[in-house]
Amino acid sequence: MRETDPDFVLLDGTLAECDRVGDSRADYSHKHRRHGVNVQVITDPEGRLLWISPALPGRAHDLTAARTHRIFRICERQGVVPILADLAYQGGGPWLTTGIKRRPLQDLTPTEKTVSRALAAARAPVERGVARLKSWRLFRRARCSPNRMTSIAKAVLTLER
Repeated sequence: MRETDPDFVLLDGTLAECDRVGDSRADYSHKHRRHGVNVQVITDPEGRLLWISPALPGRAHDLTAARTHRIFRICERQGVVPILADLAYQGGGPWLTTGIKRRPLQDLTPTEKTVSRALAAARAPVERGVARLKSWRLFRRARCSPNRMTSIAKAVLTLER
């Protein structure tokens, strides 16, 4: 690993809202109740955008999107870069660290709560990176076809650097 490479990276997904074109059921996110595309974001520990994924349909789950883009394998090949992510990515692989999910009808132990809080604090920069991405109006409410969001994401990443 080079000196400029981060010790770990932060991963998160977001829905970039856009107008639907025709009958685009795949672009509808039932979680957000909006049409849009799923975009995965990787930042360094300071919150600087390192990578924005090509757009997938809005109904794609974050873990499915990360597997589709082979994020876990790429980080593993780049010198085993650990990934911190939220609970949506649980079960992604050995180099992925997520919080601890509460079991049904049971509370987390104090130790588990402490670990989850520490991971949430370490993940805060990726949320700022996503907020910076969403500061571009195109990612809050694009009036274009979802098919164009991949090229828009590449352009925004280039301009952010």
